[in-house]
Parts: sequence; C-alpha cells; structure tokens
Amino acid sequence: MKAQTAFIVGVIAAILIAVFAVMNVESVPVNLLFTQAEWPLILIILFSVLLGAIVAGAMSVIKLHQQKLEIKRLRASLESERAEAPETGSRLDKTKKNQVEKG
Repeated sequence: MKAQTAFIVGVIAAILIAVFAVMNVESVPVNLLFTQAEWPLILIILFSVLLGAIVAGAMSVIKLHQQKLEIKRLRASLESERAEAPETGSRLDKTKKNQVEKG
C-alpha cells in the first residue's frame, strides 16, 4: 500500500511539474561562470527538478548504506555476545523469558 501511495503522489507531482514547465516556455538569461546564455525556462525548470531528484536519491542511497552497515555491526555484536555466554543465553533471551513468565 505504501508503494502505491508513493507512486500516485509521484505521478501527481510529475504532472504538476510538467504543467508548470510547459506554461513557462519563454527564454531567460542564464549566467554561467564566465558567460551568459539564453535558455528556455522549461529546460531550466526540468533540469532543476532532475538535479534535485538525483541529489535526493543519492542521499537516500547513502542513508540506506549506513543503515545496512549498522545492521551488520549490530548482528556481529549479537553473535559475539551469544558466543561468549552460550550457557546463559543473551540478555535478549532473558528478557523474553521474563516477559513470558510475567504474562
């Protein structure tokens, strides 16, 4: 359901951006570092949206990678904890046992 909602919101946003871009087709001056050019505003709008999407996607990929590394580190920590005290079990197992006994 989340994926469908995100897709619908994305399609609506893309349509709004396209309509906004098509309404702005006149040429505007663009100052590049050492020169100036006349470009259609539609290209500038679409390029800006594309660049924003790329930056947001890259940030999302970086965050996802950091989370995967953290999960890997936590799993290794849990395994080492279990290896150190196999007869008593981990604190997590004790907590679950206590909750079962109380409930």
